[in-house]
Amino acid sequence: MKKGKFTGIGVGPGDTDLLTVKAVKALTNVNVICAPKSAESKPSLALSIVQSVLDRRDSDYIILEPLFPMIEDKNELQEYWKEAAELIIGKLDKGLDVAFITLGDPTVYSTFAYVFKIINNRDYETEIIPGITSFTGCSAAAKVSLAEKDEIIVIVPKVDERLPQILEHGDTFVIMKTSRHSDRLKKIINADKRDKDIISVQNCSMKDQIVKDGFIEDKKYLSTTIVKFKNK
Repeated sequence: MKKGKFTGIGVGPGDTDLLTVKAVKALTNVNVICAPKSAESKPSLALSIVQSVLDRRDSDYIILEPLFPMIEDKNELQEYWKEAAELIIGKLDKGLDVAFITLGDPTVYSTFAYVFKIINNRDYETEIIPGITSFTGCSAAAKVSLAEKDEIIVIVPKVDERLPQILEHGDTFVIMKTSRHSDRLKKIINADKRDKDIISVQNCSMKDQIVKDGFIEDKKYLSTTIVKFKNK
């Protein structure tokens, strides 16, 4: 029996209209949708983005919802990744094509990468369909250019001790998950005396999207801050 194909699909930052044509085509035809959840009680945000596409399908499909908890222990996380990979492989071995859907782009800070390594190393047919990243979605929502001419963009996954060390080496900083450490972020950014523009986006492209100058104070997960230093 021919084995199925494994595809990673980026579903963009939140708005279904931001799905690529290629992503929609793949979602319309694939046998199995893998939509990980961070907790048993929480629905998959990625699945909610593509649900209207799935609802228009003529053929049946299977949904897999492996658990990928929001924890820091890498050894424990690896067990979840392996479990998800084996779940997917079980479907591939039956000749079913599987699509792993992920927010933004599959190659940028996505748990998909860990599962993909396991499956790709076992010689299955694979493909990655890129999606609109959260940070380009945020810059579009904020109506700001991330870079012009030879400016350097730095994408920062979280606020930690590395940020002050690299500020002088970039022109635009896209700082993700900023609501978790807003006070620390403000202290670090304000310590740099260059002129700058600061704008934050929360729940990019969703119905409750917020775009505001400065930093975001509340603790919602999907928050990004863009800091553009002005070149004189």
